[in-house]
Amino acid sequence: MTEPRSILVVSLRYLGDMLLATPLIGTLRAAWPGAAIDVLAIAGAEGAVEGNPDVRRAIATGRGEFLALWRSIGRRYDLAVIAETADRPHFCGWLAAPRRVGLLPTQRSKRWWKAPLLERAVESPENLARPLAYRKLAEALGIAWRPAMVAPTAHTADGAWRALVGFDAAAERFAVLHVAPRFRYKRWNTPGWHALMGWLHGQGLRVVVTGGLAENEHVYVREVIAGAPAPVVNVAGRLSFAQTADLLRRAAIFVGPDTATTHLAAACGTPTVALFGPTDPRLWGPIPRDGLAQPYEKVMPLQRRERVALLQEPSLDCVPCQQEGCDRHRDSRAECLDRMDAARVIAAAQGLLSRSGA
Repeated sequence: MTEPRSILVVSLRYLGDMLLATPLIGTLRAAWPGAAIDVLAIAGAEGAVEGNPDVRRAIATGRGEFLALWRSIGRRYDLAVIAETADRPHFCGWLAAPRRVGLLPTQRSKRWWKAPLLERAVESPENLARPLAYRKLAEALGIAWRPAMVAPTAHTADGAWRALVGFDAAAERFAVLHVAPRFRYKRWNTPGWHALMGWLHGQGLRVVVTGGLAENEHVYVREVIAGAPAPVVNVAGRLSFAQTADLLRRAAIFVGPDTATTHLAAACGTPTVALFGPTDPRLWGPIPRDGLAQPYEKVMPLQRRERVALLQEPSLDCVPCQQEGCDRHRDSRAECLDRMDAARVIAAAQGLLSRSGA
């Protein structure tokens, strides 16, 4: 393929999905260093590429914004790289560029109109991890795959931390916990968080809790902190995704469930304990900063990948069910996470701290 002068990467999913696309973006940059690379993201997910040196600009879009979208991307690019199988990303790719490459669904009913629009294509089954699909796309393009994750940055200055989070993150030792994922069925149990907070405090680490902007997340964060056995700094909703990345780069350790912030911690190279319940780690396990050299297994009590320790509850035959909790909806409980013992999480955290010399 001849070198394009301008490329639009289309990824219209959540923050974590946008972050998982950064190796693809880096691969395109390495192959075509003279090309200008932009990213089309849903509003709110563009923060995943803030400060990314491979990206010229991120374009945020919402639903129903056809006219604004046409003005932003309409036939402005030489090449569109469609990083998803869904309909809307393919439509946006067609809108943006005369040449298009991308991922295709396996179902004939969903791909019949997309395949003819693509110059190069790769099938991406639902049970294929997205980084593996991106690697196949790079191979189809005849360019060398670069697996490294690129976390965002706000270039937060050392002197700015006290005003941002209430303590000197550039000088103090601290742990970051993300207790409230976007959906209830991904939550760990509250007694577990309390036990972990007490242990971290005993190790001389300040405990910092991050979180999103949603009110239900804030309510749960306040509930957890209210019973905490040690002082907690609550920065939930106060930092951008890129500022959170800058904070994570300074943290001694991070612990969190299957959420974008956990993927972010792994991408930053922070020692990361990932608490997985219904989610299949083969598809959505956190990718270390330098890429995933060894794929995750479907289920194991503990899996270590570079600075990531992924925990599951193998005492239940249904793990991972790939469902929205035991009651099959986003506000459901998840028995596998309710059962996960704090002693196992603490042991994993202790192992990572020992290995990192923190």
